[in-house]
Amino acid sequence: MNDIIKGAGYFIYPLGLFSFLAAYVIIERLIALRTARVLPKALSDAFISGEVVNSAGDLHSTAGRIVYFFRKTNPDPEALKAYARLEIAKLERGLFILEIVISGAPLLGLLGTITGLAKVFSSQVVENAMLNKEQFISGISLALTTTMVGLCIAIPALVANSWFHRRIELLASRIEMGVERLIDLAKRR
Repeated sequence: MNDIIKGAGYFIYPLGLFSFLAAYVIIERLIALRTARVLPKALSDAFISGEVVNSAGDLHSTAGRIVYFFRKTNPDPEALKAYARLEIAKLERGLFILEIVISGAPLLGLLGTITGLAKVFSSQVVENAMLNKEQFISGISLALTTTMVGLCIAIPALVANSWFHRRIELLASRIEMGVERLIDLAKRR
């Protein structure tokens, strides 16, 4: 591990920041996108049974806030759909940071690669047509290490980002179905 940190040179600091941001967003979204925090089973069952109108809603889940909004304001269907879209958009909070990490980490690794290769082929390395082995090894190490670290950060972030988007899409479709159920129940009253 020490060799990786040493080999990446000063590029390790922004790469470390990318790594920290990715880990933070991934952990936070794993907690925030649990079913109990978005569409609790009791509320999902109430949507199916039609008893959701009797439910007051709660402020601890996305669907609960939508039901609470429905009960307190008695909105028209378009206002309810707009509020639901706003709540669904909140599920994507922080994912833009993962997208920045996915793009930025490999590019920073590539910049390290170019810097390392420039170091290898610079006039400082070549002395009287003889290679300075220490600078040569340092340059190659920088080139390879930054690329490796950049990809090791970006690949898990890419996987997590794809999974989160798929999860949000699934939860959003369930919430939209519940909103349609609320609209139908409101028309019957």
